Amino acid sequence: MGGTKKKSLAAMEKEQEARDEGEGQKPKKGKEQKAAPQQQKRLPFLAPRMSSDEMLKAITPLKAVTVFSASRALGVNASIATGVLRSLESEKKIVRVGGFSGHFVWAIAAKQ
Repeated sequence: MGGTKKKSLAAMEKEQEARDEGEGQKPKKGKEQKAAPQQQKRLPFLAPRMSSDEMLKAITPLKAVTVFSASRALGVNASIATGVLRSLESEKKIVRVGGFSGHFVWAIAAKQ
């Protein structure tokens, strides 16, 4: 059946010596010797140094504005392009016309 394995004589002796030396203190192993884990660094949203009108002008020639096409047009990575497109959408300069589950398609909003 299951259960723990019987320790070898050497392992039992080491454990007994550690108990005798520590008298209630456990030997330092594992987590106590490791350094505290660093918190994950979260980089702020770094938009390209363009105004929203300049960004809109860069993506205007695109037939279908997607995250990938916008990232290529703006010269940034996809996560930054997603943020740029969302900010342009909140300013009502582009409109979401299709897509699902994060893979959306936008179109340039008609001027009023």
